[in-house]
Amino acid sequence: MTATVNRQVLLKSRPEGIPESRHFQIVESALPTLVGNRVLVRNLYLSVEPAMRGWVSAVKNYSDPVPVGGVMRSFAVARVEASRHPDYRVGDLVTGLFGWQDYAVVEAEAIRRKVTETDLPPSTALGVLGINGVTAHYGLLEIGQPRPGETVVVSTAAGAVGSCVGQIAKLKGCRAVGIAGGPQKTQLCTQSFGFDAAVDYKTPDFAQQLAAACGGGVDVYFDNTAGPVSDAVHEHLNIGARVVICGTASVASWDPPPQGPRIERHLLVKRARIEGFVIFDHPEHEDVALHDLAGWLRSGQLRYLEDVLDGIDQAPGAIAGLYRGDNLGKRLIRLTRE
Repeated sequence: MTATVNRQVLLKSRPEGIPESRHFQIVESALPTLVGNRVLVRNLYLSVEPAMRGWVSAVKNYSDPVPVGGVMRSFAVARVEASRHPDYRVGDLVTGLFGWQDYAVVEAEAIRRKVTETDLPPSTALGVLGINGVTAHYGLLEIGQPRPGETVVVSTAAGAVGSCVGQIAKLKGCRAVGIAGGPQKTQLCTQSFGFDAAVDYKTPDFAQQLAAACGGGVDVYFDNTAGPVSDAVHEHLNIGARVVICGTASVASWDPPPQGPRIERHLLVKRARIEGFVIFDHPEHEDVALHDLAGWLRSGQLRYLEDVLDGIDQAPGAIAGLYRGDNLGKRLIRLTRE
């Protein structure tokens, strides 16, 4: 190991909405020292997630907020550089919440898993074979419970989770309808990810397009956005429909709560159900999901797209760009080329 400096992205100030580059700072610190029964990892790729907005917010969330002055929380795929733990050896590829930094010394419990799919690019361990793919697999199959012939609608359908949901729906014999922003992303849904139809929510006639694409109604709605997009989908729920709440990306702030149409009448009259989930609550599902996802990747039945930014200096503005829709596919920050 020749490096002596560890670059870190720290949370400089608490954002009230979407975190911007001004809310972060990049610092250099000494390379962390390996002590105790720990593992030293060198990050190869850092993940950029929509959920990071909640991770830095002071508003109550499912996890404690990143402290001001702390390293930005992030999933990473990393190479073990040194180890004092018997389960990990130098050269092992691992994933975990290692943060936006070059190096991290972590307890073994902080390592989410060893990456065993060495025939596939290591970056996939953060996307289609990471939290995004597992989220799509669990949310659709365990909560949505799609049946062959049903119509599955997905918002942010060109994104890392949504694109995976649509493809799994097709693999299970369903009709998949995607909702995305702009012609490039709707085209991506149909031409690259195999959706049967895709609707642009930015067009003035979005409601009419959605009605045409969902002529037989909606059996499963995988909701990544909330807001007006979801209000429009609720109009088309079939009797017995399932609504899966994965994200609320379209709502700028929940304080005060936004006003809008209520869903209760749709749930009652259509005997539908709505359920939210956080994938961190279901670690038991990871092996099942990864087995399926890796198999589909190898067989060519599952496709993915990555939006790779080079260098840690790209990190501070990466979340804001995600919410602007700048990315096509899973957004990653590459720290080193292997």
